[in-house]
Amino acid sequence: MAAPASSSAAANLMLAIHEKKTNSVEFYRPLCQFIAFNYSEREAQNLEDDLQDVKQMRSDLERPSDSPDIRRNLLQKYYKALCVMESRFPISPEKEHINTITFTWYDAFKNKNKASQQNIHLEKAAVLFNLGAVHSQIALSVDRSTPSSRMQASHSFMASAGAFAFLRDNASMKASIGQSTVDISAECAGMLERLMLAQAQECVFEKVVAEGKSPGLCAKISRQVGLYYEEAFAALNVAPLNQHFDRTWISHVQLKVAQFYAEACYRYGLELHEKEEIAEEIARLRSGITALVDAKKSTKGVAAQLIDAVNRLEANINRNLERALKENDRVYLMRVPGANTLPPLPAASLVKSTPMTDILDASKEKLFASLIPDSSAKALSRYTEMLDDIIRMQAEKLQQGSEIARVRLKEMDLPDSILALEGNITLPMDLKEDVEAVQISGGPSGLEAELQQLRDLRRVNQELLVQTEEQLQKEAREDAQFRSQFGTRWTRPQSSTLTKNLQDRLNRFVANLKQATESDSRIERAVRDHSALMSILDRQPIESALPTLAKPIMSLDANEDAIAGALKQSLRQLETLGAQRAGLEDMLKEMKRKDDILPKLMTSTGSYEDLFRKELAKYDHICEEISQNIEAQEQLLMQIQVQNEEFSAVFNLEDYKASRGKCYKQISAAIAKYREIKENINEGLKFYVTLQDAITNVKQQCSDFLMTRNIQCQEMIEDVQRQMAGFNFQDKGPSGYPSNYPSVGQMHQTQRTASPQQPDPQSTPHLSRPQIPYYHPAEQPPVAGYGHPHPLYSSSQQQLPPSPYNVPAASSPYPSQLQQQPVEYGQPAYPGWRGTYYNTHSQHPGYHPPPPYSVPPPYPPHQSGYYKHQ
Repeated sequence: MAAPASSSAAANLMLAIHEKKTNSVEFYRPLCQFIAFNYSEREAQNLEDDLQDVKQMRSDLERPSDSPDIRRNLLQKYYKALCVMESRFPISPEKEHINTITFTWYDAFKNKNKASQQNIHLEKAAVLFNLGAVHSQIALSVDRSTPSSRMQASHSFMASAGAFAFLRDNASMKASIGQSTVDISAECAGMLERLMLAQAQECVFEKVVAEGKSPGLCAKISRQVGLYYEEAFAALNVAPLNQHFDRTWISHVQLKVAQFYAEACYRYGLELHEKEEIAEEIARLRSGITALVDAKKSTKGVAAQLIDAVNRLEANINRNLERALKENDRVYLMRVPGANTLPPLPAASLVKSTPMTDILDASKEKLFASLIPDSSAKALSRYTEMLDDIIRMQAEKLQQGSEIARVRLKEMDLPDSILALEGNITLPMDLKEDVEAVQISGGPSGLEAELQQLRDLRRVNQELLVQTEEQLQKEAREDAQFRSQFGTRWTRPQSSTLTKNLQDRLNRFVANLKQATESDSRIERAVRDHSALMSILDRQPIESALPTLAKPIMSLDANEDAIAGALKQSLRQLETLGAQRAGLEDMLKEMKRKDDILPKLMTSTGSYEDLFRKELAKYDHICEEISQNIEAQEQLLMQIQVQNEEFSAVFNLEDYKASRGKCYKQISAAIAKYREIKENINEGLKFYVTLQDAITNVKQQCSDFLMTRNIQCQEMIEDVQRQMAGFNFQDKGPSGYPSNYPSVGQMHQTQRTASPQQPDPQSTPHLSRPQIPYYHPAEQPPVAGYGHPHPLYSSSQQQLPPSPYNVPAASSPYPSQLQQQPVEYGQPAYPGWRGTYYNTHSQHPGYHPPPPYSVPPPYPPHQSGYYKHQ
């Protein structure tokens, strides 16, 4: 039972509460078995330290402690552990739950009464009760002889009141469902809260009196002490507390009520005396004496120290009353009002119950953190969905607000018109990107260089054709000369019969070049005709080509600056609102990232929905700020619309828009024409590169043919000369030539696999073979080596590949005869690009032909910049 006690250094007597007693409880084995069965043996091993901690805390709780501070810390830690365990370990009589743990606690005021329950609610309620009791013991142990120590005692009493209030609000109802004791009921917890607040306020009263504060302030504080005691006394006089507490408790609290009411009357009387309000002073003092006299009738069992304090107070009041009566009779002669007509004494509360929510918050506890029940996981998922809905809804509002602002400004041509007025003109983004692409590619001023590349390539191809034709013509003249010289002995086929396909292909190349030349002329004509249109694309920067917006030349009231300034200010405000929206969105995302509700779900003992509402309320202020932002933007947009109409009228904005739109169209048309010309030039470059590759290939074939014909010519000359000298040749082959004499095709193949040096016709060694006649009867079949063109020169192998850029033939201004078989080129045509025709030796191992323009041209090829001689 709680017993009255007093501070040794203070006259006022106060009470402390004794702790509840309990029996031993075995925690370790049941909890360990539950973890092993419902989770795993490994989990039980991993949580061994946590199980030992709980076991040790319960063991320490069962033993008394000499240090109230250590006891307080233990109770707080153990209560948080119970909160963690409540959501993870179902302790109840049910079969599938932990039904081997029973908590037993004895009543703090009647030790014979006890309660036993197989649930954790009784344990939590008892721990909270003992926490409040320990705080009251700490307060009473303070030596209240100094102002700081009195405030220390007051804070401990407020902490005790907070613990009892937390017990009443969070644990009493759950603990009372089963067998319970009166001391942890909601009624008893509420009474003890009021009692502790009364004693905390009493400490404050001792402090202000000791500091000599004004009688009026002391009266208010004293009156509030009495009011707190009145509330506790009222609770002690109704069931179930009126039959539970000892009469000494009730008498003590009753006398405290009278004492501090009389104290308030005494202090208030001092203030009235200073104001010379003698009549009310007499009435207040009489009322205080009456209260003390009535309370002293029921002082059985009350501590003598309290009775002595009441008697001293009564003597002081009587002395002041006697003085007041004499002064009134002699001087003031005022009528004394009745006690029932007096207004209530003013009161001032300087104490309150200490909130225990944060102190007893178990959400940050690491105990059994790895055990997450399904109910908590499902609740977390539900909370996450609710939070996501809020975030998504608010994000959509923010995005919608930004989009509305963008569309409305676009409709009003803002801020472009303001920027135009300031000289900060800019093109629309898509148009600006197109212009930049044109300028990066060289722009209209760079077209002439590309046209020159076309001319150089065309000239190189023409020179290659001329060189190839001259080689064939030279060989034909030499053959005709020998045929004329040797007559019928010169049996080799004529050159024209062997070079017909080559000549046809060269003729087609000439036709292609003629058509390409016409296309080049059309391109050059297009560049000349549209140079004025495209010249705008060479402006640096391109914005310099746009019209400007300026103040009107004639103005009646000269308020243009004010109109423009007001519009600019509104636009800046709109920009600020946009920045605020971005910040609010970031704040929402950051709050969501840090919002970890799982620990609170694990320790929550109430409804999940209540916890959800409390946690989601954190986002209410941001949601409200978002709504205010959207509303402010709407008002500002309406203001901007009015200001813009005035701005447009003053600065003749419609004419400026028309001029600017016309300029935009000119730029777009120039870009389209430039791209068309550029595409045609690129197609031309690709055509010439492909054609040069094909001509070079034919030229190489002609060179191989001429070399073979040269060798045969030298050998035939030698044979004819031997025949004419009377030599007799035998063992001719079926073709009429010596069997070991290579045909044109064989010789061609030999040349492609021979040494890289071309044989000199004059130094070719004589072939060792039998001497046979060189001529055949007329009826014999034609020579196999000359009867038909060599397969290497067949038309199937001479078709030129198409452009690698897949430009449709219909849109290309160049001949499409070259576009038949795919050939891979290393890169697109651009200045400095090399085609594969520079690598012809890779197609003929061991052979290194000269460059395609070895004959000095009238214009050196290196001047174009398109070719770079290797």
